[in-house]
Amino acid sequence: MSTAPAQLTLDVTGMTCGHCAHSVTTELTALDGVTSVDVALVPGGTTPVTVTTDARVSEDALRAAVDEAGYAVVGIH
Repeated sequence: MSTAPAQLTLDVTGMTCGHCAHSVTTELTALDGVTSVDVALVPGGTTPVTVTTDARVSEDALRAAVDEAGYAVVGIH
């Protein structure tokens, strides 16, 4: 039985450029279950990062991955 893909949007602060987006994408896609990451960069603001998964991924794991890239999650929805 397969799990239907799920999407979460992370509100991330501190991102200012393409390198920032790449760093966050790299850390998130390294998590088991994450199938895609879409960053809608808002330099100097809160950037929405949409994460698609095919397995359950904890919010703590998502926050830790973004933290590892050097940024902060201020909301998940």
